[in-house]
Amino acid sequence: MKIKSYFARTVEDAIAIAGRELGPDAMLLNSRRTPPESQHLGDYEVTFAAEARAMEPAPEAETNAPTASHRHERPDVALIKEVAELRKELDGMRRSISRSMLAPNWVGAPADIAEAYSRLVAAEVAPELAREIVEGAAAKVGMTKENGNPGRRGDHPRKASAFQRALAEEAASVFQAEPALGRGEAQPALAALVGPPGAGKTSTLVKLAVNYGLAARRPVMLLSLDTYRIAAAEQLRSYAAILGVGFQVLETTAALAQAIEENRGKELILIDTPGLGLDDLESAAAMSQFLATRKDIDTHLVVPASMKPTDLTRIVDEFRIFRPDRLLFTKLDETRSFGPILTEAARIKKPLSFFATGQRIPEDLQEVTRKRLWELVLEGAGDAPAKAPAA
Repeated sequence: MKIKSYFARTVEDAIAIAGRELGPDAMLLNSRRTPPESQHLGDYEVTFAAEARAMEPAPEAETNAPTASHRHERPDVALIKEVAELRKELDGMRRSISRSMLAPNWVGAPADIAEAYSRLVAAEVAPELAREIVEGAAAKVGMTKENGNPGRRGDHPRKASAFQRALAEEAASVFQAEPALGRGEAQPALAALVGPPGAGKTSTLVKLAVNYGLAARRPVMLLSLDTYRIAAAEQLRSYAAILGVGFQVLETTAALAQAIEENRGKELILIDTPGLGLDDLESAAAMSQFLATRKDIDTHLVVPASMKPTDLTRIVDEFRIFRPDRLLFTKLDETRSFGPILTEAARIKKPLSFFATGQRIPEDLQEVTRKRLWELVLEGAGDAPAKAPAA
């Protein structure tokens, strides 16, 4: 028995290559994303096992002989299905192992407590926040080490159900949801989007303009400070022309202030800004100071939900120079781990405003609710959502 790894664009491509080289009896052992240093070889590294004789190269005559089967060879559909099922089983095993390893040492505590904690950590909720939520819920329903395992028949299911509801309530209590644009009742409603490059600020701004401007029959004005990328301004100009709303590109904060004054007759003014990397923040000091000190501008920090938790925390901390009023998460369709959203909202005590869930304009935009975020966190952990608060 010998082991061999293949690099390919997809797992299915690797299976096809292995089938040709190793034969139909090759057994898939493991598949994983290729490490960064080997990305040039392919997106996936897939490992197979086969009998030693299957690893031997075929005779040259056979190798070079063009046959119909080689010209029209396709991955075996049944094998692909088996691999998909195997991956599903492995994911379930990984999740179970992760939960057992991550569970805190609550000696004598009911299984529901440890399970809930592990489920949250598996969804990438910060461990300290997960423990706070779980312990708060347990205390709320009287589920402790001493009395967590009820003695009377039928008590445990009722207490477990109450515990799940308490979990949702505790999670909802650690963050705020405020899907709104503008500050209070001030007119016009002024909102600016700031964030790193590639976060999706421009497309999100257009979604907001359609859903909270045109759909509500409110006169809209789009202003852009993004002179870093000509293509970005032209993209927004094209959208503005299609939507039939006003648009201006501005090079300085002084020009922005003047444009705001000139458009006081509008009901909604949305301000787009350039994507700023961490190394660009110092050069954007004038912009950050302007937005941080204008009490009439509602600033939303736009960040991708698909970011690694450590990178997300760093971005949120660095962009505090803008004094953002709310957090707006994009690219929810590119991840299945939503715990970092809950963690960041709870950590910096800023409300969540909107979720951008895809590329469609204007459909892929959702107002954040406590219920929706809790559902996402549990779904990302591979569990059916528990009953959550309505807002």
